[in-house]
Amino acid sequence: MLRTAFVVAALSFAVAPGWANSDSHDHDHDHSAVERTPSPEGASVYFISPTDGDTVSNPVTFRFGARGIGIAPAGANWPDTGHHHMLINVDPADLDLNADMPFDDTHLHFGGGQTETTLELPPGTHTFVLVMADDFHIPHDPPLISEVITVTVE
Repeated sequence: MLRTAFVVAALSFAVAPGWANSDSHDHDHDHSAVERTPSPEGASVYFISPTDGDTVSNPVTFRFGARGIGIAPAGANWPDTGHHHMLINVDPADLDLNADMPFDDTHLHFGGGQTETTLELPPGTHTFVLVMADDFHIPHDPPLISEVITVTVE
């Protein structure tokens, strides 16, 4: 029952305004006894657009994909699946790979299985990286992390 409620709650975030940055996610569950979900061999995540070094203007549409792993909504415990998280101006080396991804303006969640988003960004140069995570927003093992791209917003 609890897992079903979590799936319904996670899917409702996907359609609610501001869902990607919502802090109403359950960060209090104990992951200490849970092993990280194994990555399918050869799987990867990547940006389709924009590409590294691009100069863009607002609004900026990001498209992203995955190879060797299926896309599933948060809360769906299906084999060889996950969902994207996009980090903005965050070094992936700073992530705690044994905890669920933070929910804030620099850690965007796509728990509905989305592979595209449009953002208004401040002018300047920014870095972006994708991290695939499991049904509880915990990165896979080994982690599936895209190349970091740098984009300049005019």
